[in-house]
Formats: sequence, C-alpha cells, structure tokens
Amino acid sequence: MTGFDLPRRLVAEGLGTAMLVATVVGSGIMATSLTQDVGLALLGNTLATGAILVVLITVLGPISGAHFNPAVSLIFAMSRTLAKRDLAGYVVAQTLGGIVGTVAAHLMFALPLLEMSSKIRTGGAQWFSEGVATFGLVAVILAGVKFEQKAVPWLVGLYITAAYWFTASTSFANPAVALARSLTDTFSGIRPVDLPGFWIAEISGAVAALLLFTWLLQPGASSTLSSEAKL
Repeated sequence: MTGFDLPRRLVAEGLGTAMLVATVVGSGIMATSLTQDVGLALLGNTLATGAILVVLITVLGPISGAHFNPAVSLIFAMSRTLAKRDLAGYVVAQTLGGIVGTVAAHLMFALPLLEMSSKIRTGGAQWFSEGVATFGLVAVILAGVKFEQKAVPWLVGLYITAAYWFTASTSFANPAVALARSLTDTFSGIRPVDLPGFWIAEISGAVAALLLFTWLLQPGASSTLSSEAKL
C-alpha cells in the first residue's frame, strides 16, 4: 500500500472515479450529439474512456492505488494488498465519486442533475460479458502489477478500450460505475433494475480472476527445484 494516509487515499479514489464517470457519460453525450452513427459514437466513447484511465491511474495511482472500482478493491483486500478495514471506505468513496461524475457530466451538457436510465442491458449474454470483462480487467491488473508495474496505466487503458468492443455489454466491469451510469438516461446508461445482474457478474469475474492468477503467477515446484539444482 502507498504511504499516504486514508483520508487522502479516499479523496483520490472518489476524485478518480468521478472523473472516470464524467468522461464515460460526457463523451457518450458528446458523441451522440455529433453523429447518428452508433458505431462512431461508441468509438468516441471508447477512446475517451481508455485515454482517461491512463491519465488517472498514472497521476492518482501513487496516492491510492487507483482502483476506482469496488471489484478491484475487493480483490486487493482479499489478497491483503489493501487492508480489509479500508475496503468499506474505498467502496463508499468510489460510489459517491461515480454519482458526482454523472452529475458533473449532466451539468456540462445542461441536462437534469440525475435521471433514471431507461436503457435495457440484461440477459445471459450481457451478464456473461460482464463476467468476462471483469475477469480480464483483474487479470491484467494482477499480472501487470507483478511483471510491469509502470505499464499498468497503459495496460488497463488499452484493455478497457478493447473490451468496449469485444464484449456485448461494452465492458462496464465496475459496480460503482454501473451504479453511476444508471443515473443517466443517455448513451452510456443502464436501467437501475438491471444493476444486480451486472454486479453479480462483475464480482464473480473478479474473484475468478483472483483465484486463477494467484496460482498462475506463482513459480511451480518443479521450476523451483530445477533452479536449485543448477546452483
């Protein structure tokens, strides 16, 4: 964990999540105001989201770890990288930050501060997509932290850019962001009633990635014995 105290880490988590959601929601509004082509609008939304992730993780990562995501915080708490007593604070900060991000995006585009989304995102394919998206995100983070720490901002930004397009759900992969997106009836929204399915899928995917990569990232016994034999 970083050397910053908990209040500073929580502010960094809230601020980062707010800026992430403002980017996701705001770029979606901007894209649909400029084009009627859904594919082009999604491309604009994708590029803005991937870019802001690189920036936010680079500048706020040294303070809080730059989780901006309850599923990621849960994984770090389970792996003892984040103190379990800090987990609730991180989740609250991320959730409140996400809501602030939606409000900020609405203010910038002269929309009501909050509005329930009517965009339907439900069904087995969507839930499986969210599980896959979150599994991949956590896998990228765990492997990146172990092998190439400085590359993590780029790895996450590039992964989410790709996952926007290869998953049917456009890769929310984040319970706090999903909640914040339920409060906007714009391009990036999701109906509040569809949230539980997304949350279950996201947490399941994250835990599955932790279980697999806890094993995968450890040297095997035979490999250790071979190294010792060479000495």
